[in-house]
Amino acid sequence: MNRLLYGTFVVLVLLLSMSAQAKPVSPADSLVIRFANRTRMVIYAPDKAGIQALSNYDLNKIVREMSMQLDSVPGGPAAIKRDGDQYLKDTVLVVTKTKDGVRIVVGDTDGASADSTQKKSENSRTDRDYKETRRRNRGDFGRLNFGGSIGLNNYVVQSDVPAYPEDSYDLRPIGSRYFALSVSSTPTLIRGKRASLKLYYGLELAWNNFMFEGNNYAEKTTTGVAFPDAQRDLRKSKLTVCTIGIPVVPRLTFYDSRNRRAGHIGIGMYGNYRLDSYRKIKEADGSRDRRHSNFNLSDFRYGVMTQLGIRNTEFFVKYDLSPLFEAGLGPDLRAISFGISF
Repeated sequence: MNRLLYGTFVVLVLLLSMSAQAKPVSPADSLVIRFANRTRMVIYAPDKAGIQALSNYDLNKIVREMSMQLDSVPGGPAAIKRDGDQYLKDTVLVVTKTKDGVRIVVGDTDGASADSTQKKSENSRTDRDYKETRRRNRGDFGRLNFGGSIGLNNYVVQSDVPAYPEDSYDLRPIGSRYFALSVSSTPTLIRGKRASLKLYYGLELAWNNFMFEGNNYAEKTTTGVAFPDAQRDLRKSKLTVCTIGIPVVPRLTFYDSRNRRAGHIGIGMYGNYRLDSYRKIKEADGSRDRRHSNFNLSDFRYGVMTQLGIRNTEFFVKYDLSPLFEAGLGPDLRAISFGISF
């Protein structure tokens, strides 16, 4: 029995001394237990919290295991050292995978618990970086991307034409919308460590909607296009031009330290061919009048465009260098479109 109590005393002293990290203790922070056979056990701790923490340990298990080891040691003093964490009562680990890492909750039957969050391991991060590098370095010629664009239209008056006062074809800013569907490829021409030169090209089907302010509408006449006043309230009136085009844009793409795309910028050209055009009038009573015509629009248009990408978001601006209408048959206008590509 004495040997058993002595072993228990040694183990508890070692456990508490390790948790105190060799800090000096005060005699006031101690627990003295006297037994009937004049044996006593003294437990030292740095503070009262250390003594209260003993309730988290399975003392019965400590006594059983230590007594077995002491019985196997020849007579004389013996010191046995063990990691006290293995004697915590009914320890339960709940592991949950989260977006930022692994969440581990430690609990026991007495209701005590601790919560810790571990970041993803370096191996996982290295594996992710490897995949990004592999995706960036693999050949991208022949890979097709399907996307679209949405934005707004307007036009710039290149020169004044007396027959076409500007207030006759003013536009509603929000109503004049731009839509496009595209299939494209962006092969890499020159590859660098933090930047690459790429070439964006493809095929684009676009709709330019020019919604007029007020009650004016587009009308084709023998002398050219006209924008007469309907002399009645119109809910809306617009001219829509459908084109198919080819954009070609060299662009510089930037990467961060993990080889993820950080952004890109590009400036290039495009050429569009008119497939269809029509004017649509919606009356105040809800009735509609839709009429197809070329409205003396230019069949072929070309211009410059720029692309600015931030992560996975891309902004674009397109400006026509060619006139919207045929020379002498309409106002001297240059169309401009801007918006977001996806």
